[in-house]
Amino acid sequence: MLGLMQDWPLLCQRVIEHAAREHGGRRVVSRQGDGTLRITDYARIHQRAMQVSRKLKAEGIAGCDRIGTVAYSTASHMECWYGIAGIGAVYHPINPRLFSEQIVFIVNDAKDRILFIEPAFIALLESLADQLPTVERYVVMADGHDCPPTSLRNAIAYEAWVAEGGGEHSPWTDFDENTAASLAYTSGTTGNPKGVLLSHRSIVLMSLTASSPDMYGFSARDRVLQIVPMCHANGWTWPFSAPMMGAGLVFPGGQLDAASIAELLVSERITITGGVPTVFQAILPQLEKSGIALTHLQRVYVGGSPCPRPTIEAFAERHGAEVRSSYGMTEMGPLGSVCTLSPETEALDGDALIALRQTQGRAPFGVEYRTVGDDGTIQPRDGQSPGHLQARGPCVISAYYGQPAGSALDEDGYMDSGDIAVIAPTGFVRLTDRAKDLVKSGGEWISSIDLENAAMTHPGVLEAAVIGATHPKWDERPLLIVVAKPGCTPDRASIEAHLQSRIAKWWMPDDILFVDTLPHTATGKLNKLTLRKTYGGHLLAQLEADPR
Repeated sequence: MLGLMQDWPLLCQRVIEHAAREHGGRRVVSRQGDGTLRITDYARIHQRAMQVSRKLKAEGIAGCDRIGTVAYSTASHMECWYGIAGIGAVYHPINPRLFSEQIVFIVNDAKDRILFIEPAFIALLESLADQLPTVERYVVMADGHDCPPTSLRNAIAYEAWVAEGGGEHSPWTDFDENTAASLAYTSGTTGNPKGVLLSHRSIVLMSLTASSPDMYGFSARDRVLQIVPMCHANGWTWPFSAPMMGAGLVFPGGQLDAASIAELLVSERITITGGVPTVFQAILPQLEKSGIALTHLQRVYVGGSPCPRPTIEAFAERHGAEVRSSYGMTEMGPLGSVCTLSPETEALDGDALIALRQTQGRAPFGVEYRTVGDDGTIQPRDGQSPGHLQARGPCVISAYYGQPAGSALDEDGYMDSGDIAVIAPTGFVRLTDRAKDLVKSGGEWISSIDLENAAMTHPGVLEAAVIGATHPKWDERPLLIVVAKPGCTPDRASIEAHLQSRIAKWWMPDDILFVDTLPHTATGKLNKLTLRKTYGGHLLAQLEADPR
């Protein structure tokens, strides 16, 4: 016997239809290329998204066609997402910070027919256009109706193009909610990026899940600043979760410098924001220098890498804001867990509270975690037994784009995240490392993440990275690479003294190097591959120079 409820497919366009109907006048702000702010609302975004759909249809775009976007986070970019998905086509956000070879690969792998691009990326695309045979047109997202001079094929200004999509009737009809909506490529540090094909159903379910109180918990009373780029992990679902809940939305465009972000936090009275830790490590000194307190800010979500203790403390003590660490990946749709306090942990304070806030938190309904040892044994949830973190659920990938169905899963239907973690009895997940980043010393595991977090509590350390450097006796030993805070000159002795009470004796780095900057990936994470290539032989070279 089946239930007698309406058959109402979960489609992305229903989100913006709801926002236009129930929260139509809610303010949406975008920083333009010239630094000015463009003000719009959900009703207008809904209208223009339908214009995008009509124009795509007029150009012969049909269901399942892929449309790429090489664009900043703006309301116009958001219009494109809804307009593309609304006709059953697939939006494909492309990170412009990827290597040129990677951009060529993913555009050709996706077979994108149209690319929406920012004027800032015209030169980049002109240099690659001869290698992108499937792209029929470039729509340049300039501020006006005039397209900047370019040799790109059939180039037209976005405003002129979208104006041709007028009409009275909705271009949207219902279709299967399992239809693909988004194609997002992972930015791995080895090999070609891999495509993750998200369905309408998975995006709507994930956006609902993300909006629950213990996750992002957006409400119609919030003003959300989308620092995390829309080209990264489906924008953390925020372009769907915010309108779904009626929250105001603010986009920084291409101006992600500390001063510009700080100005938006203040002028737009932001209540919620999120991004990678390095963003906030730059913003906090800017705010302190200006003597600004973010009196409206309530929560800061941090993902991509663990949040340093000084960042957590600075937001709490100077701005009264709670930092919530989060965890996920494109393959998980993308949210896996958020660190919010539970009844079992809400009485914690001091070091114990900070340690908890540095964990990756608890999984929501719809995400099932387990950890598995190297021998395949399922590890206990005791907060001590590390294993390979695996996940399954309705928003978790089953196969990469172009690969056989189910090929990303094991026999129990779990996907391996590539991370090593422990899970506490209370459900809190703590990452100890990426499997490939663990320091394997004499048969024992040393967590590079825990060692980095300990180093970054030193008052003179801005950023730290740990790699396993080759060692003739122990296979690998930890090498600590440090960026000092401006005006500070920490040395090896002071850092070792600082670490002595914070780590096991055998975890002490064999050497500490000081550098001006650390390499990061296109999504802002530490690029451990580059560090290993550069410094992996450092200890061997030391021993050869001084065999004592």
